[in-house]
Amino acid sequence: MRLEGKVAVITGASRGIGRAIALRLAREGAAVVASANEAAIAETAAAIVAAGGRAIAVEADVTARADVRRLYDAAEAAFGRVDISVQNAGVITIARIEAMTEAEWDRVLAVNTKGVFLCCQEAIRHLRKHGQGGRLINTASGQARQGFIFTPHYAASKFGVIGITQSLAKEVAREAITVNAFCPGIIETDMWAYNDRAWGALLGDYAPGALMAEWVRNIPMQRAGSGEDVAGLVAFLAGPDAAYITGQTINVDGGLIMS
Repeated sequence: MRLEGKVAVITGASRGIGRAIALRLAREGAAVVASANEAAIAETAAAIVAAGGRAIAVEADVTARADVRRLYDAAEAAFGRVDISVQNAGVITIARIEAMTEAEWDRVLAVNTKGVFLCCQEAIRHLRKHGQGGRLINTASGQARQGFIFTPHYAASKFGVIGITQSLAKEVAREAITVNAFCPGIIETDMWAYNDRAWGALLGDYAPGALMAEWVRNIPMQRAGSGEDVAGLVAFLAGPDAAYITGQTINVDGGLIMS
């Protein structure tokens, strides 16, 4: 129970990687504030409570400053403080450059990059209020290492997450606040089911699942990852053993990208 007594805010926690992180941090003893921009977020909090943990659900849009402030204020109202903040909310669209709309570009950058900024900004305000340090953990992507076809907006948004991570890590290091990021590879989530369909349609006449299987064959470990694979790293970064690690971005991809 390395996170006993800690309070963790996790965005994008209604499904996939974010839900796995919320459940893992709760098992490690943290009180969890699970957030997403959909009512289904209540199911994540309910699962934690049913397992004997402490959790609340807060529906919020990470691109809206008022929602972000309300989220962190709700965490403090419910549990008295914020110690850990995991910026995981993210979206993707896939389109040829001539078909990509300005609205798509703006939405992806708003959620994936501006959302990280707003949540980190508000989390730091709460961490400073209590003056006992803390952990900020940001979700980047394999596309923060190497952009891929038909997703320049997504790659730009995730490269931006690494920039935010490094900059903030230097700014708050003397306050015992660490700031790190992670790059998931091919993970079995709803997003990757969409990726398989959308990229498959543009890259060739792939049957559902065929492109995903082709990519997985290129992973040294020969399997796609799970949300639990990612959650294990996040639990480590959130805990006391990671106190001297900051400004880092760690790949969680079975060896797909080695850098």
